[in-house]
Parts: sequence; structure tokens; C-alpha cells
Amino acid sequence: MSSRLPAVLATNRISQALAHLREAGVAIVDLTESNPTRVGLMYPESILGALGDVRALRYDPHPFGLRSAREAVARDCQRRGVSVDPDDVILTASTSESYSWLFKLLCDPGETVLAPVPSYPLFEHLTRLEAVQAAPYRLEYHGRWVIDMDSVRAAPPSTRAIIVVSPNNPTGSFVSSPEFDEILTVCRDRSWALIVDEVFTDYTLEIEAPLRDLAVRADVLSFTLGGASKTLGLPQVKLGWMIAGGPPDERRATLRALEHVADAFLSVSTPVQVAASALLEGGAAVRGAIHQRVGENLNRSRVVARRYPSCNVLRVEGGWFATVRVPATRPEDTLILDLLAAEHVLVHPGYFFDFPHEAFVVVSLLPEPDVFADAFERCLRFMN
Repeated sequence: MSSRLPAVLATNRISQALAHLREAGVAIVDLTESNPTRVGLMYPESILGALGDVRALRYDPHPFGLRSAREAVARDCQRRGVSVDPDDVILTASTSESYSWLFKLLCDPGETVLAPVPSYPLFEHLTRLEAVQAAPYRLEYHGRWVIDMDSVRAAPPSTRAIIVVSPNNPTGSFVSSPEFDEILTVCRDRSWALIVDEVFTDYTLEIEAPLRDLAVRADVLSFTLGGASKTLGLPQVKLGWMIAGGPPDERRATLRALEHVADAFLSVSTPVQVAASALLEGGAAVRGAIHQRVGENLNRSRVVARRYPSCNVLRVEGGWFATVRVPATRPEDTLILDLLAAEHVLVHPGYFFDFPHEAFVVVSLLPEPDVFADAFERCLRFMN
């Protein structure tokens, strides 16, 4: 097999234990759930009606997507007071595909992309599949998560781009204005591109007026990534997008090159593109329900945590997850397995996201509030 694939593809101990319990018919409370369609949220029955539009019977492919769909994405940005030119919008089938195209565009095999840790472990897999290296830069917690700029500046000479996730998953931290300015300085000095993953940007929590829509604010070549999976709570429609920013001449030249990549795939379905405007307009109710749900569960988590002083729910500025620092009484792997066996509650171990030390657990804020509060209490009682 290709060296792009992991040497070992076996499931880990936690997945094995979970499978055994489910095979035995044990009910598990899943506090790792990231699929909003499985947590009891009400979706308007009409929300997918536009997918049946007869205009989708005509196939008229465009590398960056139908003009009408790109205009719909640009209009949606106006909710946040941002003006986007539809010519700078590129449609993809997912955020993962957006990353894949950008790695093809920006890097030769063996070159490097800088990615944050702790963060979602997707980057290592996506870069490896593109024969690109992922090098880490660190986030540190000092009452809020901040970027360790020394680790950014220590990037290898082969670096071609830096990934910023804002708000980050799972730390829930937005990039601050001073951090953004420092990152732009490094990008200018080293001719890096800036890739900004803002899929959770609509879900602000413990922060006022965060910095958002970073690509349109950047004076270096940049791309903001978004998608229907998070913005609309509709992962099944498979619609993502990129918004290009930076100096006009460089941006236009780069988009011409990216068009060559996009034209090789044409992966976004016509029905979804035709429906994009209706989906983005109709998705506000779902987005609002998700935002209310994660906010309520974060508040409940803080109420519960006050009863267990050895456990600390860290600041969550945005997103769908909360990070909890817990006593390091045993290795995280053992801790999660013991919790699963004793309480039938599943949470993420911190090492899954490359936290710098033990012990941390990560929980989803999506489950139904009463289910969440009960399971979270059992989790902290066990770990306390």
C-alpha cells in the first residue's frame, strides 16, 4: 500500500471497548457526538425542499461552482457585516476537500503546512494523503487559549502555509487581533499562505465581538473555509466553500491555478448548488437552535463542575465542544475505558487532540440538555 496511509489501521482500545458494549446491548451516552442530526434538534420539514428544483436536471459544470450558489455564499457573509465578491468564492464538497485542494495548490510533495495543537487530528491524515508534512505550532492555556508565536516562528524552511482554526476545535478559542497581526507579519516575511478554518464561527460563546472572516481582512494570500455541515447543521448535503483573500493580483493568479485543480473534480452536486440560496436562508432556524443548545449545555457544565472542584471546564469562546481538565489519577486511555465501563459514558481523551500533558477530556455540547447534564455529572463524579 501507499506510504500515504497509516502503517497500522486497527481500531484503538476505546473503539474496541465501545463496540463490545454496544454488541452486548448496553446503552451508551455519547458525549463525543458531533452530528447535529442525531441529537433531537427540530429541523423544518421544508429545509430540503429546494433539492428537488427542476433546474437541477440540467448539468452545467463550473470549476468553482454555479454562479448563483457562489453569490448565495457571498450574501450569507453579510450576516456578519462582511462584503465578499462572489468571484472569490470556491465551492467544494466538504472542508476536508477544501484542505485537499489547497495542499495540492500550495505545496510540492514533502513540503510543510503548519497546524495548531491541540486541535482536531484531521490535519495529519489530510496532509499525509497529499504527500505533505504537517508541523505543529502550540496553543497554550493562560485563562484562555493563546498561540505560542515562538513555535510558529520555529517552523521549518519547507513551510508553505499556516492553518489557523478559529474558533479552534476542541479548545473553542478564537484568534485575537494581536495574534492575527503577528501571524500576518510572519506570513509576509516568509511568503506563507494563510488557511483559516472558520467552520464554527457562527457559534460564539464566552467572548464578545470576536475577530471573524479573516481572509477578507488579510493582506497576504489567504483562504477562509466554511460549510453547511456546521453553518446549517446539514452535514449530509455535502457543501463546503472557500473564500479567497489577499493582494488582488496574487489572489487572481492563484485562483486561476486553483481553477485547474477544481476542474479535475467538479465534486459538488448540481441539486445542492441550485438549492444553496434556499438552504442558506432557511438554515438560520437550525443554526439558532444549535447555538442555543451548545450555550445551554455549556452553562450546565459550569453548574455541574462547581460541585467537583478538582475538575475545571476551561474557557470556551466558540464551537460545539468543551475541554475539561481532570485529575491525572491514571493514564487517559485507562481513564476513558474505566469511565465507559463504570458509567457507560463516552468522552474524548485529551491525547486524541495532542494536548500537551494529561489529563484532559473533551465533551460535545450537542446532546439533549437533560441527557448531557446527567452524563456530565456522572463523568465528573467518577473522575473527581
